[in-house]
Amino acid sequence: MVDLFHSINAYLHDVFIIKFDGWVILGFVAQAFFTMRFAVQWIASERARQSVVPVAFWFFSIGGGVLLLAYALYRRDPVFIAGQAFGLVVYVRNLYFIIVNGRQASTTGQGS
Repeated sequence: MVDLFHSINAYLHDVFIIKFDGWVILGFVAQAFFTMRFAVQWIASERARQSVVPVAFWFFSIGGGVLLLAYALYRRDPVFIAGQAFGLVVYVRNLYFIIVNGRQASTTGQGS
């Protein structure tokens, strides 16, 4: 049992103390962006009393995705790189649709 405690302690010390650097801070900032997208979606849905996805969700997704991709590239993690790169394509495409449809709605007199 003491060996298990020592192993866990050594692991946590390695991960959170020895390997802590500016890139880890960037990773935490990126994760905060990613978390904020759910916070803004939750708040918007509560206000509307239905499930909605505000535009801010996509901006936080793109911001967090870009930062997490940079972090993944630095860490040279192919699984993380592929996941973040694909996610960015989806986020940018959704924002593109919002912008294009918003312009169309405003030019035809529809929308707010």
